[in-house]
Amino acid sequence: MIQNIETYLVDVPTIRPHKLSVATMNTQTLVMVRLRCADGITGWGEATTIGGLSYGGESPESIKTNIDTYIAPLLVGMEASEVAKAMARVRKVIQGNRFAKCAIETALLDAQARRLNVPLSELLGGRVRDALPVAWVLASGDTARDIAEGEKMLELRRHRIFKLKIGLRDVMDDVAHVLEIKRALGERASVRVDVNQAWSETDAVRGIAALEAGGIDLIEQPVKAGNRAALARLTQRFDVAIMADEALHGPADALALAQADAADVYAVKITQSGGLLPALEVATVARLAGVGLYGGTMLEGGVGTAATAHVCSTFAELAWGTELFGPLLLTQEVLREPLVYRDFMLQVPTGPGLGVEIDMDKLRAMQRA
Repeated sequence: MIQNIETYLVDVPTIRPHKLSVATMNTQTLVMVRLRCADGITGWGEATTIGGLSYGGESPESIKTNIDTYIAPLLVGMEASEVAKAMARVRKVIQGNRFAKCAIETALLDAQARRLNVPLSELLGGRVRDALPVAWVLASGDTARDIAEGEKMLELRRHRIFKLKIGLRDVMDDVAHVLEIKRALGERASVRVDVNQAWSETDAVRGIAALEAGGIDLIEQPVKAGNRAALARLTQRFDVAIMADEALHGPADALALAQADAADVYAVKITQSGGLLPALEVATVARLAGVGLYGGTMLEGGVGTAATAHVCSTFAELAWGTELFGPLLLTQEVLREPLVYRDFMLQVPTGPGLGVEIDMDKLRAMQRA
């Protein structure tokens, strides 16, 4: 039986300013959820977003309030091992709130997998890989600094896929910035860009043509999420891969994008999908439609990153790797033992449940009063 559900807001400074077209991050707020069961089992989930309300419709504060006020009372007293039944109740009664639902589902699945003494991936169909390629985002905005950071990551054998956050400057200024980095890193690395919806379709045509000619491998969400027709026109016009991110809020969007031939790649995010199981449905739509998969991030800490890693470990194909670097962007850790990154890969945890343990002393030290 579910005894209680607690939420925590945990503010963690980043290692450097992280600049997106929608926000500049100096601190990340992790929304942590602890679900305790009558049999002594505890499950953890995470619902972390970016830049308060500048990225999407849920903020850390709203996620915590809605779980505490509306979702937790629905679940307390229900059978903890009946994950599908519990989530069916939440999805029937609670509208929207994909991030909050994801955190709850993660905690339920973590608890159940611990109860069964198996890795969480085994509840999702079973893993086919034990390590995932991980991209690093170069988002200082300074070309020389980004090149130096990329060189360092290659030397450390930590990353050889780099994504650049662009969209704040003039289109061709951003293109010049990206192509200078690509020239410096050459064939040693895959270089990609994330526009975070910042371009008009006209700007996107100019920018993508130049980036494609310069050897950039992937263009993420160049136009507004709601402009599916423009995304489709760009996908069909250019050879370089176009990835849907903010346009993809779960299985229904995945199907609509596939029907419109509006993306070559899907960024699969468990929070944007509304949970781990809906994220698997997104991946199934992609597989059936011939769309590539990429494991996306909301710059989560260790819990959310581990949850996504378990999901991605079950994908038959993961052609574009992942960007599960969130914990590496943070100056402090909430886990007793951090996730393991080596040889350009994230090692998928192998212990019961998520395979990670929370350090409550560290969490409480960073918890918002």
